[in-house]
Parts: sequence; structure tokens; C-alpha cells
Amino acid sequence: MIGILELKTKKERQEIITMITAYDYYAAKLVEKAGIDIILVGDSLGMVIKGNKNTLGVSIEDIVYHTKAVRKGAGDTFIIADLPYMSFHVNIEETKKNSAKLIVEGGADAVKLEGGSPSRIDMIKGIVDCEIPAVGHLGLTPQSIHKFGGYKVQAKQEKEAERLIKQAIEIEKAGAFMLVLEAIPEKLAKQVTDELKIITIGIGAGRYTDGQVLVYNDLFGLSDYQPKFAKQYIDLADIITKNLMKYAQDVRDKKFPEKEHIYYPLTDTE
Repeated sequence: MIGILELKTKKERQEIITMITAYDYYAAKLVEKAGIDIILVGDSLGMVIKGNKNTLGVSIEDIVYHTKAVRKGAGDTFIIADLPYMSFHVNIEETKKNSAKLIVEGGADAVKLEGGSPSRIDMIKGIVDCEIPAVGHLGLTPQSIHKFGGYKVQAKQEKEAERLIKQAIEIEKAGAFMLVLEAIPEKLAKQVTDELKIITIGIGAGRYTDGQVLVYNDLFGLSDYQPKFAKQYIDLADIITKNLMKYAQDVRDKKFPEKEHIYYPLTDTE
């Protein structure tokens, strides 16, 4: 399994780090087989798995459940689990307990939390104090969707960009080993990456971060909305739908099941 030291070495050598979100056993198995460096069990499962409009309805129990499944499928891959909405907002003690739950019960190797306010910096310090590797997340933080008024590019203005850089520096000082940058201008993402010693992972942040992450479902056309930053490699939704239609027609036409699909058929005739 690749670990934090190996990931840091990749940054030092300017080797790009690969990350994919995954939420179930078989997807995780395929991601590991493909040689992806990191799996993120993201609270984006609220939309692509639970069918919600945003990530806010995801619970810590949801993340534990899906992290367990991902760990079974990818036993040798570094796994980061999201701290969902309200699992780290109340106090440091609750943040520590929920982070530990993702590690001990879920089988994650690290936890990620959104935001860079002073209280969030304290939460990162608390997590690190528990010997749990922490990952920060700045830019478009989906748990703040109501505050932002939608899924929009962040830190486009100079003052906002300066604020994000300062928060990134504080996240590094707090002890995080990685920072996810989402939906920000490419120039800003490069500035942050050049400024920090810790790893930066981009999602809609351009070409100059230390690595990239995308949602598994977005790669394969298995989501309702395709962000600008997501590259669709194949439209599995169309392929699956067409084959479901073939199956349904075979059943209606009594072409399925055929003899080879039957245990102890009543007759030997076709």
C-alpha cells in the first residue's frame, strides 16, 4: 500500500498523484486494479448513491458503511474518508470521535474536512492530535452550498484568492498532510501548490496541482449532472440502459431463461 511518506515523495519528485472517489466494494476493487493511488469515500455519495440534491443529508454512519465496503474491495489502497456535514462542526471532542470512527470502524487511512475558518483549523489540530492523518478542502466546499448560493467557481476575486491562500497556509500549519482544491482558477491553484509543502489535489482546479481527483460516477456517465471539470470516458448509462431493454424484451419474448440458465429442466427439448 502506498502511504503518506510515498505520497510526499511523489510531490517532491513532481510525480502526479491519482485519486478517485468510490463508494462500494466492486468499484473499489476496479480502482485498485487500475493502480490508482488514493480512493476518496466522499460525501458526494449523497447525490450519486442516495439521490439527494446535495451532500448535506449524509451521516457519519453512511460514510462508515461505505468506507467499510471500499476497504473490502481495495485492501491495499490508501483510503481517505469524508467527515460529513455536522460531524465536525460542533466541538473538537465530537470531531475527534467521528474521525476515529472512520479510521477504526470504517478502515480509512485518513479523514477529510471542509473549510479553512479558525474553528476548522482547530478541528484539524484536534484530529492530528489523535494521530489521525488529516486532509483539508478549500474552494468550492459542497457542505457550504447554501452559503455559496449554488455550485459556483470560488475565489475569482483578488481578496477571496488572498483569503484562500492564507487559509491554505493555516491548514498546513495545523498539521494536514494534503489539501483538496475544488473549483478555483488555475492560477490560484498553482500559487497555493507552489506555496505549500503539503500535497495539493485538484478537482476543477486546473493543471498545476500535485494530483487530480474525480468522482467515479462522473467518469462513466453514471450521474445526473456532469460538471465542466469532469471528463466522461464512457457513457455507461446508455450502454446499461440499452442492455436492460434487451433483457426485458428477452423475458417478454420468452427467450430468457434458456436451457443453459436452468437447474434441472423439466424436459430435454429446446
